[in-house]
Amino acid sequence: MSGHEQPQAQGQGHSHGAAGSHQGRLAVALGITVLVFVLQLIGAWLTGSLALLFDSAHVLTDAAGLGMALLAARLAVRPASDRRTWGFARAEVLAATAQAAVLLAVGLVVLVEGIGRLINPTPIASSEMAVFGAIGLAGNIISLLVLAGGRDRNFNMRAAFLEVVNDALGSVAVIVAALVIGLTGWLQADAVVAMLIGVLILPRTVKLLLETISVLLESTPSGLDLGSVRQHILEVPHVIAVHDLHATQIASGLPVLTAHVVVDDGCFHDGHAPQMLDQLQQCVAGHFKISVEHSTFQLEPAGHSLHEHGVHG
Repeated sequence: MSGHEQPQAQGQGHSHGAAGSHQGRLAVALGITVLVFVLQLIGAWLTGSLALLFDSAHVLTDAAGLGMALLAARLAVRPASDRRTWGFARAEVLAATAQAAVLLAVGLVVLVEGIGRLINPTPIASSEMAVFGAIGLAGNIISLLVLAGGRDRNFNMRAAFLEVVNDALGSVAVIVAALVIGLTGWLQADAVVAMLIGVLILPRTVKLLLETISVLLESTPSGLDLGSVRQHILEVPHVIAVHDLHATQIASGLPVLTAHVVVDDGCFHDGHAPQMLDQLQQCVAGHFKISVEHSTFQLEPAGHSLHEHGVHG
């Protein structure tokens, strides 16, 4: 017996996409980021700054990431269909994974190139470098204000916000390097800042990458203890056993749980089974915040296990 009480045609049932995909926020942030990239690229060419050059490269990857985030946000609100029963809800996870992977690669390249520039520093136009760094920082701050309201809604928005935060830190570092070079003449400050940008990118990028990969591997959602779920189900009256208990996450805020629940044989004779189903769904919804629509239980009499092979979980 399925956990869905009323069958619904695909594409006409409840929404699987996260509410408020923030397409407008992403579009504004993308436009600002592209403008900042163009200006910083010009600045890197005029000043000869490695830090500014790599910050502009970082901004370019962020623009690509924001573009992917915007595309994913638009896909995520498309309705489900017979071919894609969850719609494109997982598009935001794929986009965030791609953004994190690109950021990781950029961070590693920056570290390697920065070491080379430490050994062989080149002349830097520090005043112009500071000006273009300030322009980049101003654009980053505007983008952060635009994205701030939706940064905790899903993986996609988190990745987009993280990319702009890294941009802002990079711009600050560029300005600091320009001041150091202008005041002391120490050209290696440019390389040090370039490497610092790489270091700033890596830890949070790795964390996001691991989280999104965990979703793609259909691991149990973070913070959900299946042992506790099993115990709560077993405490429901008339439940004898639980097996094939699985929990996965389709996208941000969209956990899904399925289980085979063995109940007293009498529940199938006295019409009590529908009430059992309601109790089980309310149990996981109340204790574990898994919505009724996304918990599915198969109710089985005790003798049914003889007909199942390879039962696990």
